[in-house]
Amino acid sequence: MILEVATEEEGLTVAEFLQRHIPSAPQGYLRQLLKKGKIRRDAQPVGWLDRLAAGDTLRLPDSARLQQLRDLPAPLSGPLTVLYESREILIVDKPAGLAVHSSQGHEADNLTARVEALLARRGEQFSVAPIHRLDLETSGPILFGKGKQACAELGKMFMRHEVEKHYLALVVGKAPGGGRLCSEIPSKGKLKEAVTEFRALSRNDRASLLELRLGTGRQHQIRRQLAQLGQPIFGDLRYGGPCPQDLPRMFLHSCRLAFVDPFSGAQLDVESPLPEDLKAYCATLFDA
Repeated sequence: MILEVATEEEGLTVAEFLQRHIPSAPQGYLRQLLKKGKIRRDAQPVGWLDRLAAGDTLRLPDSARLQQLRDLPAPLSGPLTVLYESREILIVDKPAGLAVHSSQGHEADNLTARVEALLARRGEQFSVAPIHRLDLETSGPILFGKGKQACAELGKMFMRHEVEKHYLALVVGKAPGGGRLCSEIPSKGKLKEAVTEFRALSRNDRASLLELRLGTGRQHQIRRQLAQLGQPIFGDLRYGGPCPQDLPRMFLHSCRLAFVDPFSGAQLDVESPLPEDLKAYCATLFDA
């Protein structure tokens, strides 16, 4: 694949030029190609921030993946709600239906791509990556690390279970006022212990709005445990939850992240309010 620099593109960095011509390609993927010397200008390796001149040609590998990325539409420039930011940390609110990472069907628009686009518009050239994830239909705060060192330190913090994660879920039936769920659920081919604490915020015979705090971080932990309890989440078709027509999506929202900033030592408590679509559905079930 050969790309030629037009007159009006003179002065662009390699990063800006590649993002203009292959907007769906993740920055990390392009950086790896550059690092391995697979993107060249006049047969010479080129750097991420090198400036280009009119008439320069960049030669890229003739790979199926790169061609597929070039053929994809540009990522959507959707809005981002920044909940907290420091030099090393960025926390943004993920809407339901938006994937955290690039994946099949979500190559052109995902939360990581939107964050990368935000930083590119600011002219910030460091790498950025999400430290954890939420399911596609789940909304709420996602923590990103700004730079490799920050990502590594924040990843260790998650591995040490030093982050409080709170969720809101609407479940079938009248739940107890509070409690602790302890069970074994499948995780990476094994049965592993999962612990979740909960308290009821509103409840009646039809449904209960629960606030839940994760003690462990197994995949689909909340969804599995509530289904095991016989009180699946509204809209969770996979685990047997009811899917009424007036409910727009699965009723699961990550509402709070709390942890000690490993860089400043400050206590951070970041909240995300219940989205309007879920709040409106709640109003149909519970008296004001």
